Amino acid sequence: MNKSDSERIATILEKIGYQPTSRKNEADLIVVNMCSVRQSAVDRVYGKIQDFTKLKAQNSKLKTILTGCILKEDRKKFEKNFDFILEIKNLKKWDKILKKESNVKPLPWLNYYDGCDYLEVEPKYQNNFRAFVPISNGCNNFCTYCVVPFTRGRLVCRDHKEILKEIKNIIQKGFKEIWLLGQNVNDYQSPVNSSINFARLLKMVDGIPGDFKFFFTSPHPKNFSNELIDTLVQCEKFGKYLNLPVQSGDNKILKKMNRNYFVKDYKNLVKKIRKKMPGIKISTDVIVGFPDETKKQFQNTVKLFKEIKFDWAYIAKYSPRPETAAFKLKDDVPLVEKKRREKILRKIIENIKKHNK
Repeated sequence: MNKSDSERIATILEKIGYQPTSRKNEADLIVVNMCSVRQSAVDRVYGKIQDFTKLKAQNSKLKTILTGCILKEDRKKFEKNFDFILEIKNLKKWDKILKKESNVKPLPWLNYYDGCDYLEVEPKYQNNFRAFVPISNGCNNFCTYCVVPFTRGRLVCRDHKEILKEIKNIIQKGFKEIWLLGQNVNDYQSPVNSSINFARLLKMVDGIPGDFKFFFTSPHPKNFSNELIDTLVQCEKFGKYLNLPVQSGDNKILKKMNRNYFVKDYKNLVKKIRKKMPGIKISTDVIVGFPDETKKQFQNTVKLFKEIKFDWAYIAKYSPRPETAAFKLKDDVPLVEKKRREKILRKIIENIKKHNK
């Protein structure tokens, strides 16, 4: 999602009059699109501050902007380190500030977008093969470890007509991969036609003429419906790859995470998907070292990994995030133990990949 946001930010900047450069020492403006989802991502931003200070000493015109998914606490910490902290959604403020800083004459382009969602900005695509198309923004699930409802807000879905229009435009430009994005894509419902859910949207995408494949991320296992599975079976342009976050292989940890499914539900879902779509590639997301996760509970995740045989896994070491419910829990799994658990799961994935070659 952040990559897609960055592509739209690039459009905003070029419309105002900025041109991209690959050399930081030549830049008059540096925009950092950060994400407060993990502490490691926040730390990477801290790591750039000293570099920005040196660049400003060499170029007095240089301005820096921080944007993206930012928690209130992180915003306060960075206020002294950046010239501006802006929400991506507030296009009018971007336009006002940047025109002033760059001494660009007022442009009429913003009139169209004033009051509209920033997702209506045509993105400056980073390559000509893969394109990201957000279908929603925000989330209503409130998993206890996740900051998304606090940084992006509640779920807001895009008009299905706008989504299809953007995809058709992308296909005409020759893109071969379309990625539909959302914090929980299978909660999608068109704001202009409540009968168009995620499954129906995918049918519409599949019906667009052109030589392309579509993918999506990320769905939630708790409401991955039979209708959605049957739709994917019927879609000729579905890329036969699915990222299905499990987060833990232990029922008690899943409950503490507020995931609203049991391990057996997840396993049955994967079994059903593989039965109806033989050969589909399935990856997952998992968090190791969640508060109170015992070694025995972690072994349940190990057992799940060996049983499911994921094609890939995105493994995150738990880090406490302010404003989330889990932040109130004691982060009692030592970092060295989190790293050990991460290494074990990575080894399982590596062994599966070797076996499948």
